[in-house]
Amino acid sequence: MYDISLDNFQGPMDLLLHLIKKKKMNILDIKLEIIIDEYLNYIKQCEILRLNIASSYLVMAAELIEIKSKMLLPNNILEEESPEENLVNRLIEYEKYKNMVGVFKDLEEQRKEFKTKSPSSILEYKEDQVIKSNFEINDLIKAYQNLLVRIEDSKPLQTKITKKELSVEDEILRLKDQFKKQKRINFTNLFIKKEKSYLIVTFLAILEMASKNEIIIEQDSNFASIICEVVV
Repeated sequence: MYDISLDNFQGPMDLLLHLIKKKKMNILDIKLEIIIDEYLNYIKQCEILRLNIASSYLVMAAELIEIKSKMLLPNNILEEESPEENLVNRLIEYEKYKNMVGVFKDLEEQRKEFKTKSPSSILEYKEDQVIKSNFEINDLIKAYQNLLVRIEDSKPLQTKITKKELSVEDEILRLKDQFKKQKRINFTNLFIKKEKSYLIVTFLAILEMASKNEIIIEQDSNFASIICEVVV
């Protein structure tokens, strides 16, 4: 007996795949006459129960009846691809498509776990209160780029990268805890993790704190260390 409902299927090919799996058949070695009878019986039950049947299911039913009738005739004419082979090939392609839909849905669900931020220009942080010395924000950017180069050179040959959602807000909280222990900190010492994603978030957090006058960034002279000092 069937739980008669076509709403559970996405079309006649989906129903055919269901019937094949229900009979525990290999799609490459199906007994087509059995599957055709199962399909036609299913459609007949829907008609008896006066359920609405989409035209695509009826078109497939007609096609299956034609295939079944040809299977009963002597195979005197050789064709490049018989109707049976054509149906099996379509089922194989549909199954690949259906499996890929499941993969994409999983990827979509995984993507929902990540938050993104629209690109913004770093020049928005270029305000007088950000830098309290005679060097410009470009010098800070250059120091950050040099830090990236040093970290890249010191990387081991093999690294394991784990994905975790990062936020500038969380990194600001971490930096504030760090400044509670030490009022003045070397710019490079603020970067405690060496993965690129962490480095970017830390750099943005530093700029955000500086733009809000929560820290002051100083450099005594050219090529001297860049110092970040918390504003009390």
